[in-house]
Amino acid sequence: MSNQQPADILPPDHFLLQPRQDFLLGVQEGHVDTSTLAAHDFDVDTRTGFMPPDPPPSRLPARWELWETALDAAMQAKLQLAVKVGLTAEEKNSSESWREHVRQLPVLPMSELTHSELLLRRAHHVLTFIMHFYIYTLPLSSSVFIPEPISVPLVAISSHLQLPPVVTYSDNVLYNWKTIRPRVQNELGFEPPALDNLRSQDMFSGTIDEQEFYLASARIELRGVEALELMRATMDELFVGDEIAIRRITTYLHKLASIVHDLETILLNVRKGCDPNTFYHSIRPWFRGADSDPAHRKWVFEGVEKQPTHLSGPSAGQSALIHALDVFLGLDNCNVVEGGVTPDQRTLLRRMQIYMPRHHRNFLRHLSTNPRPVRTFVTQTKPDGELLDAYNSAVQSVKEFRDAHIKIVAIYIIGPAARERMELEHAGPEAQEAGKQVLKGTGGTDLVRFLKGVRDKTAEAVIEHTLQ
Repeated sequence: MSNQQPADILPPDHFLLQPRQDFLLGVQEGHVDTSTLAAHDFDVDTRTGFMPPDPPPSRLPARWELWETALDAAMQAKLQLAVKVGLTAEEKNSSESWREHVRQLPVLPMSELTHSELLLRRAHHVLTFIMHFYIYTLPLSSSVFIPEPISVPLVAISSHLQLPPVVTYSDNVLYNWKTIRPRVQNELGFEPPALDNLRSQDMFSGTIDEQEFYLASARIELRGVEALELMRATMDELFVGDEIAIRRITTYLHKLASIVHDLETILLNVRKGCDPNTFYHSIRPWFRGADSDPAHRKWVFEGVEKQPTHLSGPSAGQSALIHALDVFLGLDNCNVVEGGVTPDQRTLLRRMQIYMPRHHRNFLRHLSTNPRPVRTFVTQTKPDGELLDAYNSAVQSVKEFRDAHIKIVAIYIIGPAARERMELEHAGPEAQEAGKQVLKGTGGTDLVRFLKGVRDKTAEAVIEHTLQ
C-alpha cells in the first residue's frame, strides 16, 4: 500500500470524505474531519474506522450530572456482584444503599440530548451501566424492576439511537475509550491513537483484566481501518475490471489477508492482560443480557408502556468490522446463498446487527448492495490463478480468525464454566441441574454450535481451482 493518506488518494466527492457533524459539540478546534459519509449514514472514519476519530465525551453536561454521579458512586464503591461467592453483609448493604439512591433520583428531561449524537451515546453508556449495576447487585431471588429514573430516559434515548436499552459492544468498546498520552497532530488534524495509547473510561469491576478485554476489541477496530480502505480500493478496481485492475485486486486481497492475521494476533494477545477466571467470575456477569440472566428473571422497565424485547448482552458479534469482512468477501452469513449458514444462524447474525449503531448497520447494508461483488468477480473472470489464490488467502484468514475466536471462547467461558459445573455437581442435586444448562455467551448465543457453524461455512467458501 502507498504511504499516501486516504484523503490524498480519494476524489473530493467520495463518500469517505463527507464530513461528520455534531450539532452540539462540533468538531474539535484544529481538527480536520475526514470522516465518512458518515455523519448521517455510515459513521466510518478514514483514520479510526468504526471507532470515533476523537475520544468520546467522558461526561455529560451539568443538567445530567446526577446520572454521572450515580455511575461514579457505583464504580468508586466497587459494588459487588450478587452472585459473588462469600458476599459480605457490608457489601450487600453498600449495594442496597446505592440502589436506593438510584430509586430516589428524579426523572431527568432528555429532549436537549437529542440534538447531539455524541451526547446521546454517552447517555446510553451511562444509563445502561447504571442499569446493569442495579440488576446484578440485586439478590437472585429479587425480581428485576428497573426504576423510572433510569428506565424512562434510557428507553427514550435508545429509541433515538435505534439501539436496545442494554449494554452493547459500542458502549463497552467503541464509545468507552480515551488516550493515555496526547496524540500527535499534523496538517490533517490529530493522528489516530496508537494501539498502546488507549485506556477505558468506565468499567464494572475496575480491574486491568476488564480494561484489557475491552481494549483488545478496540485495537482490532483500529487495526481494521486499513482493511476498510482495501475494501474501498478493491471496489473501485472492480468497476474497471481490466488486467491492471486484476493485478491490483490480487495485491489488495493478499494485503487484506495479512491484516486479518494481525487481527487474529491482537485477539489472542488478550490472554496477556485478562485472566480467564477473573473474566468469567468477576467481569462477564456484569454485562449479561436478560436472556442470560442466571435466575431467568424478566426485566421490567418501570414507567415504560411498551416493554423492550431485544435485551441480549454485548458480544464481539456486534462488531461491524467482522461483518464487513463477511459481506465484502461474499461470506455474508446474513443473506448469502452459496457458502452460507443455517437459517437459525443467519437469524442470530441478523440479531447482532440490531445491537450495532444504526450508521454501521447502514454501512453494512450499503456494502451488501455493491453491484460487483468481489467473489462474483473472482468466479466469473477468466481463469486467473493468482487472483483466485489471493481471494482464497483472504477467506482462509477470516476462517483462522474465527478459529482464534473459538479458542478464546474456550479459554474464557467454556473452560471456567466446565470447572464451575464440576464444582457445583459436588454440591447437591440442585447444583447438578444448574450445571446442565446450555453454555451461552453474553450475547445469548449457544457458543460452540454457533461459532463452529460460522467458522466451518467460512472454510467452505474457499473456491477450488477446478470450479473456475
